[in-house]
Amino acid sequence: MKTNSSAKKRFTLTGSGKIKRKHAYKRHILTKKETKQKRNLTHAGLVDQSNVREVKLLLHI
Repeated sequence: MKTNSSAKKRFTLTGSGKIKRKHAYKRHILTKKETKQKRNLTHAGLVDQSNVREVKLLLHI
């Protein structure tokens, strides 16, 4: 089975087995967003526990 191409570009696995992701709303139309909002969107987040199963199926982990 093939790994989902879009998923492998969006998610990475951490050393402890958690799945890292980037925040949305940081690509364009940044002029109207506050500096604090843009700064907080810079940091990577983790995939929520309710979605981990689906992401792992896409990545074949």
